[in-house]
Amino acid sequence: MASQTFLPSDPGRLSILVVDDDPSIVQVLEARLGSAGYKVLTAVNGSQALEIMSSQAVDLVLSDVKMPGMDGRELLETVTETWPGIPVVLLTAYGNVSDAVSSMHQGAADYISKPFDGGELVSRINRLLARAYPEEGAALDAGQGMVLGKSPCMAALSRMMRRIAPSDVSVLIQGESGTGKELVANMLHKWSHRSDGPFVVIDCGSTQPTLLESELFGHVKGAFTHAVQDKKGLIETAHSGTLFLDEIGNISPEMQTRLLRFLQERTMRRVGDTRSIEVECRVVAATNANLPDLVRAGKFREDLYFRLKVVKLEVPPLRDRLEDLPILADYFLDSLSKKSGLERPVISDQAMDRMLGYHWPGNVRELSNVLEAGVLLCPGRMLRAEDLQLEESLTGQSLNQDPMSLDESEKQAIIRALEKTGWVQKHAADILGISRRAIHYKIKKHNISIPAGNNRFDP
Repeated sequence: MASQTFLPSDPGRLSILVVDDDPSIVQVLEARLGSAGYKVLTAVNGSQALEIMSSQAVDLVLSDVKMPGMDGRELLETVTETWPGIPVVLLTAYGNVSDAVSSMHQGAADYISKPFDGGELVSRINRLLARAYPEEGAALDAGQGMVLGKSPCMAALSRMMRRIAPSDVSVLIQGESGTGKELVANMLHKWSHRSDGPFVVIDCGSTQPTLLESELFGHVKGAFTHAVQDKKGLIETAHSGTLFLDEIGNISPEMQTRLLRFLQERTMRRVGDTRSIEVECRVVAATNANLPDLVRAGKFREDLYFRLKVVKLEVPPLRDRLEDLPILADYFLDSLSKKSGLERPVISDQAMDRMLGYHWPGNVRELSNVLEAGVLLCPGRMLRAEDLQLEESLTGQSLNQDPMSLDESEKQAIIRALEKTGWVQKHAADILGISRRAIHYKIKKHNISIPAGNNRFDP
């Protein structure tokens, strides 16, 4: 079945599907969960449960392991594949706890031993659902400023993140540059059972294709020139944690094949090695490219695309959630004032009106940069409209122009930064807030011509 996603059926009264072939246990669970305020649906086996889930919204599944027909493990496998955001809690006899623990590694959110204490069962389910569905409209973690907000689209994103965070499904995060995709990935990691493990980031867009294989998979001594010692790859480093692959749309066909093999087998080999290494980690990828278009153009493997997007998250651009801008601005001003040691300014009405009327092609990252300059430039305690350097937007667009494509906007931003710095790539990279390797890669990607005599990376 195709992967599906659901938001809560009714945040005020969440639905729990109880699956058990013992009528007495079903009756007890129905009474306990009903008195706790939940809507309770019941099924006698896995097949009936799937029929119910296909026609009604379900927020949590509480299932016995041993049942005639489709048992709890088979139900778990189908639910995690078809509805990856829905938590599944298994009920198991005391002597089969080890089986339930192994099911946790297959995607179960929790297990409860029979006979169970009714109060403890309700408490554990309350905690699971509170994590999956925070209070309606609640902001995301205050420390994650770039994805802070109370707009409907951010509230929906927050609910979805909390719903899928406890699982191990692969996640594809899509969104424009500057929207905070890496922070979303980091929050998924922090909210997961892997939070004590490493969060490993690799920027596939700024890493040269010839180096990416060694960065991801590592190498052994002598595998190629300059391989003077063994090197552990980032995939291996991410064992027991989360591997975040940023700008995944930029990887070569050869690397797509190697990555697909790893996702299928969960084993890898260092470059030049014959020995396979097992790696157990969650994979989260991100891109600002349209991967389906790349698949249709034959530039991205369709099987890899579907492996990566078991669940897809869309991070909205700032222009689509302008009601969050005052919250974001307050957050950034607090943070930037502490960082600079300067007194925090108050935003004037004219400055706020100007920000709310701006297109924000650079999204939340651009907002942070504009406010950082504003904190330094404003002469007093009031941040004025003239302190906001919005007219210097690197895209060169006015609000009355048709928006350029993301690639064209990025190209124009790089050209303007290079022109401002006399074509010194290091200085242009600093203006854009990217690495030297990234600007070198993007200059080649966009076929930007460097004027003769100006091909300089350093002053």
